[in-house]
Amino acid sequence: MPLREAAATTATGDVWLFRGKSTADKAIRLVTNSPVNHVSMAMAIDDLPPLLWHAELGRSLTDQWTATRHRGAQLHRLEHAVSVWVHKYGQRPWLRRLEPAATRAMEDAALQTVHDFDARAFPRTGALARRWLLGRVRRSVPLEDLYCAELVATTYEHMGLLSTDRPANWYDPGKFWSGDHLELQGASLGPEIEITDVPEPPPDEER
Repeated sequence: MPLREAAATTATGDVWLFRGKSTADKAIRLVTNSPVNHVSMAMAIDDLPPLLWHAELGRSLTDQWTATRHRGAQLHRLEHAVSVWVHKYGQRPWLRRLEPAATRAMEDAALQTVHDFDARAFPRTGALARRWLLGRVRRSVPLEDLYCAELVATTYEHMGLLSTDRPANWYDPGKFWSGDHLELQGASLGPEIEITDVPEPPPDEER
């Protein structure tokens, strides 16, 4: 599906997944045994342009919540973010739609999560494996910093889509891929839709 069409039809709670070729991307997939190395969540509320809520090391784009560029948890224009991840980071993107669509109360909860977590730092690379391993044995970690899957899982918990039985660090990007069974409450994620025809990032945004 072309990016423009996907962005125009995406809804709050849809999951966007990415798979790259860099050493860091491969390391994340190896450590977590995942087919993808990055997960993010769409937000499409009222007349706002489609947005992408995720945690990353880079600061290539302006955060739409703070109007600044920073690392960690960020809210970006969705089309701009996907363009950067494809053309700058060399990633392949997919979309999984949330079914049924998020309610207004879920959208409000997602916005509150953005308010609470935006600009939280991204963990040091060496800490990712430790956080994930602790999650395997259901030991939670502080969320002063958090990586992409922890952020999406936390947002889903606040939206009422995931129970709090498992800590946020139990999740990795692969848990949001269809090959794994993500136990959503009252909802499900559709099959992966590969995103094509991704234009170059706007020159005034990408750096």
